[in-house]
Amino acid sequence: MIKLFQSKIAGALVLLITVVFAGIFGFRFFFNYEWIDAMYMTIITITTVGFGELHPLSPAEKIFTSALIISSIFIVGYAITVISEYILSKNNIGNLRQKKVEKQIKALRDHVIICGFGRNGKQAAQKLLAYDQQFVVIEWDEGIVERHRDEEYLFVNGNAIEDEVLIRAGVERAKTLICALPGDADNLFIVLSARQMNHRLKIISRATEETSYKKLKLAGADNIIMPDRIGGDHMASLVVVPDLIEFLDNLSVSGEQDSMNVEQIPFEKMCPDGVEQSISELDVRKKTGCSIIGYKSPQGEYIVNPEPSLIIKKNSKLILIGRPNQIDNLKQLYNV
Repeated sequence: MIKLFQSKIAGALVLLITVVFAGIFGFRFFFNYEWIDAMYMTIITITTVGFGELHPLSPAEKIFTSALIISSIFIVGYAITVISEYILSKNNIGNLRQKKVEKQIKALRDHVIICGFGRNGKQAAQKLLAYDQQFVVIEWDEGIVERHRDEEYLFVNGNAIEDEVLIRAGVERAKTLICALPGDADNLFIVLSARQMNHRLKIISRATEETSYKKLKLAGADNIIMPDRIGGDHMASLVVVPDLIEFLDNLSVSGEQDSMNVEQIPFEKMCPDGVEQSISELDVRKKTGCSIIGYKSPQGEYIVNPEPSLIIKKNSKLILIGRPNQIDNLKQLYNV
C-alpha cells in the first residue's frame, strides 16, 4: 500500500516539474520573455493567484496561457490529492495497525516474550512459531520492526530494559521471558526487572561472558544459554562422536518427514481423568508408535529410559520420541 502511494507521488512530482518547465521554456523561447519574467508568468499561471500579466497578451500568448492553466489545474490538484492521501493513509494505517497489535497483546495469557530480534531472537521466534506458541517480540530498532510487520509476529517497539515496555508486552501475564540481547548487562537488567514484576515467570537468558552466568542466576534467570560455548562444544563433539551428534541433530520439533521428533506431554494430557497409571498401563508405544525416553517428576528430577512399572505422578511430564507421523498420532490421541 505504501509503495503504491510512493509511486503515485513520484509520478505527480514528475508531472508538476514537467508543467513548470514547459511554461518557463514556452514563455522564454516562443514569446521572447526574459528568464525571470518567464518564471514569474509560469508561477502566477500555475498557482492562479490572480496577479496581472507583465503586458497585454497576444492571441498566441493567450492560447498558450490558457492551455497552461488548464493542464496545471489538473496536475497540481492531482499532486495535492496524492500527497494528502499518502499522509493521511500512512498515519491511519500505522495507528490502526498499532492499535490492533496492542489489542492482540492485551488478550494474550501465558505467552512468551522475546527481548531482542537479532540472530538468537529470530531463531527463537521461528521455533516458537513452528510450535504454535504465542509470543511477543520486543525490539528497539524501528527499521527491523517495520521490515517484519507483515510477518506473523507481534512487535513492541521499545527498549526492553524499560519497565513500561515490558508491561506493554504483557510481562505480568506471560509464562516465559527470553532475553536475547547481545549485551550481558542489558540482559541482567531485564532479568532483575522481570523477576520483580512476575515471580512465577520462567526466564531464559543469553550470556556471552562466563562471569555473567552467576550474576544472571542470582538475578533470577532459570536458564542461561551461552551460544558461543554451545557452538564450540558441538563442533568438538562432531570430531569425537560424529555419528551420535548427527543423530541428535536429527531430533527436532519441526515435523520434517526425514527426521525423528521429540515431544513432551504433561500428566494432565496423558491421564485426563486424573488417575495415576504406570507406563505399561498407558501402552503409548502400541497406541501411537512413540517411545517414552524420559520422565520428569513433580520435584523436577529427570529419569532417562524409565521402567515400564514407573507410576506417572500428577504434575509430571513424559518425554517421547517418534517419527513425524507417530508424533501426529500422539498429538491427536492426547489432544496436545
